[in-house]
Amino acid sequence: MDLGARGTGADVDGRNRGKFVLADKLDMEHDRSVHGAPDRRVADGEKRAANGGAHARAHPRVGQRHVVIVVFEGVQSLDVTGPMEVFSAAQQLIAASGRRERGYRVTVASNDGAPFETSSGLQIVPAAGLAQTSDEIDTLIVAGGPGSRKASADAELLAWLAWAAPRARRVASVCTGAFVLAAAGLLDGRRATTHWASARALARRHPSIDVDPEPIYLRDGRVWTSAGVTAGMDLALAMVEDDLDRDAALAIARHLVLFLRRPGNQAQFSATLAAQQPEREPLREAQRHMLEHPGDDLTVPALAERAHMSARNFARAFRAETGITPARYVERVRVEAARRALEDTTKPVAAIALACGFGSAETMRRTFLRALAVSPAEYRRRYRSTGVDAAAA
Repeated sequence: MDLGARGTGADVDGRNRGKFVLADKLDMEHDRSVHGAPDRRVADGEKRAANGGAHARAHPRVGQRHVVIVVFEGVQSLDVTGPMEVFSAAQQLIAASGRRERGYRVTVASNDGAPFETSSGLQIVPAAGLAQTSDEIDTLIVAGGPGSRKASADAELLAWLAWAAPRARRVASVCTGAFVLAAAGLLDGRRATTHWASARALARRHPSIDVDPEPIYLRDGRVWTSAGVTAGMDLALAMVEDDLDRDAALAIARHLVLFLRRPGNQAQFSATLAAQQPEREPLREAQRHMLEHPGDDLTVPALAERAHMSARNFARAFRAETGITPARYVERVRVEAARRALEDTTKPVAAIALACGFGSAETMRRTFLRALAVSPAEYRRRYRSTGVDAAAA
């Protein structure tokens, strides 16, 4: 798979350099959410690109936003291709609809520009080495993946980021790419997020960063960070909406079959429940009881009695070993249970609220708005399984 010098602005028919294709041209022609009505100017542009493809790719449109995605051995492939698809679709929308906004061109760059394998074994051929990526950079994105640990210790990469970041309009990381930004000193004194499973490690290694493990993505000034894998697409959609408008981002999300757009402050759902398990068996037993019986009395006194501990000692020990208070953990457990019920059953919201320990539908609604930024009814509308809909019908 050759991601090449994507040059998203030159290829208005959806095809890009190498073998990575957003969608088949025949399908794209029928997607009016991206292409709109047929435009003779677009057809003429396609014809010129077909007749002089190499020349068109060598000279991208003046004024395009240059997006540079920094990659390395062991990168997570979706951290790269997800944002690329969003920016590519945005460029197609601009080119096909005649909008007068600046478009996008994407360059995938690594230290030396040599081919390498992603964490899943997919081979990537970067467009250039970092030293050759000297064009004005609008958006600088560092991908994540298992290789981010080694990349975080790469002095050459960190030095380039420290040089390039102040020159870019905005800087971002996807997933554990936050560790690379942090190692380059670009997250000091800022709020940031990363994959839920790595949030504690990021906070421990870089205490100057205010790490929030909850959001899908965060924006602190000109620095953006996102959670894992597909959250990179949410981040890219938010950037496109910021650059263009909501209608453009909605059209792209529809084309890519994404929900537009998961709010940045929406929690990373079930991930946080497994983030940390207590070491002591009485605490693990209490944790299991919470997960299996969310509708029970899960107050600190009740849980402490089950663990044969005093309430004060239980609360202190639970927080020390899990990094979260019992009350906050119980809330997450109950949100998880309610979320599954909303997705997988047709039970009324009030019945789910009672079964999951919220006591009332109103309490559950307030908790959902705080934790997920959506109401239970809206959550069900967005995420209910099609099998449940068919059964209900």
